[in-house]
Amino acid sequence: MAEPANCTHDCSTCGANCSSRAPQHEAPREGTHIRHVIGVVSGKGGVGKSLVSSMLAVTLKRRDLSVALLDADITGPSIPKAFGVKGDILIGEGDGLIPLETKTGIKTISVNLLLEDETRPVVWRGPVIAGTVKQFWTDVLWGDVDYMIVDCPPGTGDVPLTVFQSLPLDGIIIVSTPQDLVSMIVEKAVNMAGLMNIPVIGLVENMSYVKCPCCGEEIEVFGKSKAEETAAKFGIPLLGRMPVDPKLSALVDRGVIELMENDYLEGAADQLEAFCEK
Repeated sequence: MAEPANCTHDCSTCGANCSSRAPQHEAPREGTHIRHVIGVVSGKGGVGKSLVSSMLAVTLKRRDLSVALLDADITGPSIPKAFGVKGDILIGEGDGLIPLETKTGIKTISVNLLLEDETRPVVWRGPVIAGTVKQFWTDVLWGDVDYMIVDCPPGTGDVPLTVFQSLPLDGIIIVSTPQDLVSMIVEKAVNMAGLMNIPVIGLVENMSYVKCPCCGEEIEVFGKSKAEETAAKFGIPLLGRMPVDPKLSALVDRGVIELMENDYLEGAADQLEAFCEK
């Protein structure tokens, strides 16, 4: 089970059965009870993974569920900005960290909430970043949570591997965009999940189209949607197609994503709940 001497730490392109792939789930803090842990992943950055994570958390919270958001994208954290969450992380019982709550009660933790200046870059090496992700799971007093959404870092390297290996993921949701290049990136994410024995719940395509404000026509500005084709290729459900929505972008910029008035991910939430109930 030892790592090969030439290990690249990219499990999506490797078939070796080594220690990097063996699950070593860390135990959460005493008193923490999390029913379902869902990773939101992408093979590359810039596809809207954090937006999907945030919207999915809001959608589930509106169903009277207890929801938490773990921002595992250490070098590119954006969850606090989307929710307008600011404040000091306090220390609770047993030196555990108390997560901050959004306006509707979604529990959150992010490296940006631990920095004096949220614009300061996180210039850390891989092992330190991976260790921080583990601490967000083991050292935070999450309490009782129905669904924890983990906003994973992009790619298939060290830090995503830490999430897959250390957290007891029930499954992952993959985020893509219509471009041909992204189909290849989706394949990497699917392959990595398969090698780690983690189910793929389904695919969400972001930036699928822009809806004309005058006539309502859906204009595919980034090319024809590949959502159905890509989902069928890998045998995974299509959970939803999200448009480029200026109103939604404005809510994120203002830190009030919880005021969103769309149903883009209602179907995804339905399928997620059905998946977790099996």
